[in-house]
Amino acid sequence: MSKAINPRLRKVRVLATLGPASSTPEMIEKLFHAGADAFRINMSHGDQQSKIAVIEAIRGMERRVGRASTILADLQGPKLRVGRFADGKVTLETGATFLLDRDDQPGDARRVELPHREIFQAIEVGARLLLDDGKLVLRVTAHDPGQIVTRVETGGVLSNNKGLNVPDVVVPMAALTAKDRSDLTFALDQKVDWIALSFVQRPEDLAEARLLIQGRAALLAKIEKPSAIDRLQEIIEQCDGVMVARGDLGVELPPQQVPPLQKRIVEVSRRLGRPVVVATQMLESMITAPSPTRAEVSDVATAVYDGADAIMLSAESAAGAWPVESVAMMNSIAEAVERDPMHGDRVHFTITKPDPTTADALSEAAKNIAQTVSAVAIICYTTSGSTARRIARERPSVPLLVLTPKLETARRLGLLWGTHAVHTRDVESFEEMVAKAKRMALRHHLAKAGDQVIIMAGVPFRTPGSTNVLHVVRINGDELKNYAA
Repeated sequence: MSKAINPRLRKVRVLATLGPASSTPEMIEKLFHAGADAFRINMSHGDQQSKIAVIEAIRGMERRVGRASTILADLQGPKLRVGRFADGKVTLETGATFLLDRDDQPGDARRVELPHREIFQAIEVGARLLLDDGKLVLRVTAHDPGQIVTRVETGGVLSNNKGLNVPDVVVPMAALTAKDRSDLTFALDQKVDWIALSFVQRPEDLAEARLLIQGRAALLAKIEKPSAIDRLQEIIEQCDGVMVARGDLGVELPPQQVPPLQKRIVEVSRRLGRPVVVATQMLESMITAPSPTRAEVSDVATAVYDGADAIMLSAESAAGAWPVESVAMMNSIAEAVERDPMHGDRVHFTITKPDPTTADALSEAAKNIAQTVSAVAIICYTTSGSTARRIARERPSVPLLVLTPKLETARRLGLLWGTHAVHTRDVESFEEMVAKAKRMALRHHLAKAGDQVIIMAGVPFRTPGSTNVLHVVRINGDELKNYAA
């Protein structure tokens, strides 16, 4: 798949969620041309069979446009809910006592079933219980194995099966439900590129998913629980990428705490060299309106200035009235921010010290050399994608052209900052490495005659993890004669 295509010179990636408004082959291709670099499939909605056509449509577009496409399957995770009420709903009065118990009889204004024994095991006096996306707040005053006694701190109407959040304790519940395991097997059989894991509270929560995936996809941890913040670095070390799931964080935490946490998660992810996605409500008003609010534009810009690898659209592209316009707007905001002369300085507010390895030392050197000699691109050869991730962590000022013999690697790199990944055959010698890098830079419109490029690779070739070569070359007129890969 080394067909030539103009790369996106925008460095931050755009991840678009697909749904009822955007799942046809025609719409998916429109989203791609509007600026979508990767596509999220939400496993919470619809059945598996309906997702096969969506995945096939993405791969069909991949073949038509000649660019590796990236698919992220987002697992639903455990959904905590209260039971049902005799009259369908009740009104909880502020200051009243309300019980949650194990009795499956329909509830009333005094009590309701809570069908999650794990909460009874973990709950503590003083902990909060948030109902219906945080609209109602209960405070635990007493508990035993059969019931939890609460005081209503914020009352309101509560109806059947509304969601429950428990922000103040770690619930001893696996991150993967039976539905998630089925969806995970399906997604892997469909050869998706990333698996997003919900309800991550501890690094141990990633272990089962990692075992089931067995390297067939990259694993992304959604940071949406306050308990995950307490062990943030450990969690990020155990995954391949991170999502700042601001919707759930904003339910379980006071909203004013979410922006500094977003910056912290982005910073730690960048420092550890893991792609980080900022998600949820970025252009929320565009679900129903053709243009965003100024505050939403500023929110997207902030994530770009912070150096996030990707910014995500949810309902805006999945179910809104303006899916293509939402992607185009996010694309144009990101491009405008990256044209700002101060963008490079702000991105480097986060210090990413290289690890004491040859590959990390060369990656840092490549960034600095590109600036010093005014190179127009960094070109790296990689099998696993590790070299590309190391270079991207340094946030170089020039595009990163990644040449890989593995289509799976090219696809996974769609969430990586500044990367244009090309699936192409491997090289056999140093001379072929240099010649091919020059041709591919020309073919993919990243360089012209007279430009300098930086090449990184590992010798001996075809040895993963052996990056040990940094070579600066100038493209001359001879390379213009032959673009063949």
